[in-house]
Amino acid sequence: MPGSGLPYRHTISMVTCMKTTLNIDDTVMRRLREEAARRETTMSALVEAGLRRVLADPGTDGADHGSVAPLPSWQSGGQQVDISNREELYGVMEGE
Repeated sequence: MPGSGLPYRHTISMVTCMKTTLNIDDTVMRRLREEAARRETTMSALVEAGLRRVLADPGTDGADHGSVAPLPSWQSGGQQVDISNREELYGVMEGE
């Protein structure tokens, strides 16, 4: 049908594949470009694969939270003042 807009096959393509604009840090973009070349694929394919991976499990951000390093600890020498005693605390802070 002339004048009825886009052919049917084009409207289907627009529904299943959408173009968008993203602001991506230059460093990330450079790494994306290098990785796409190394894998012999497109940057779009890598971005889509990454998004699918993140969206498959929205409870994670990609970080391995099970292997977080323990917090540092040290020997402080023990309590030097009762912090609920204001006068004693001020005396220690002022070096009396």
